[in-house]
Amino acid sequence: MLQDWKLSAVLQPGQAIMEQLRRQPSGSFLEGIPLSTAPLPSRRYRTIVAALCAIWVMAVAFIVLWPTPVDRAGVGWLRGLLGALHAHGLPALVSYGTVEFAANVLMFVPLGLFWFLLAPRSWRWAGVFAGFGLSLLIEVAQLLLLPQRFATPYDVLANTLGTFMGTVAAWFLLRTSHLRPSPKL
Repeated sequence: MLQDWKLSAVLQPGQAIMEQLRRQPSGSFLEGIPLSTAPLPSRRYRTIVAALCAIWVMAVAFIVLWPTPVDRAGVGWLRGLLGALHAHGLPALVSYGTVEFAANVLMFVPLGLFWFLLAPRSWRWAGVFAGFGLSLLIEVAQLLLLPQRFATPYDVLANTLGTFMGTVAAWFLLRTSHLRPSPKL
C-alpha cells in the first residue's frame, strides 16, 4: 500500500489513475486475463464481418421501423403453443413476455459481436454503450413516429443485455482462438 501511495505521488495524477486501471484485482476470476488485448481479426475476416453487420443493420431496421408490431400475425399461434407447453409442464415463468424479452436480447447479440470484431482495441467494450444508445434511439423513434408500436424500457434493457452478451462472446472467442496452439505441419 505504501508503495502504491509513493507511486501515485511521483506520477502525474492522470498517469496514476491509468496505472490503477491497468491492474487486475487480486483474487478476481479474470486475474491475468487482459480484457482489451484479444487479437484483431485479419483484414479478410473483418471484411466478411462488416458485410454481415450491414445485413444485420438492414434486418433490424426492417423489424424495428415496421409500422405495426412484427409479431402481430404470430401472437395467437405463440400464445397457443405456450399454453399447450404449460399444460405439459413448462413453467409459467416462460410467458409471452419472457419470449419477447429473449427475442430482443437475441436480436442485439450480433451488435456486440460485430462491434467487438470491427472496433479498435481501445473501443471494443464501448459497444455495450452503443447498443444502449441505439436501442434508446429505436424506442424514442417508435414512440414518436410509429403510433401502433410500443416503446418500452424493457426493450432497451433487453437490447443492451444482448449487446453485452455478444461483446463477451466475441471477446471469449477471440481469446480462446488466440490461446489455442497452432497446428504443426
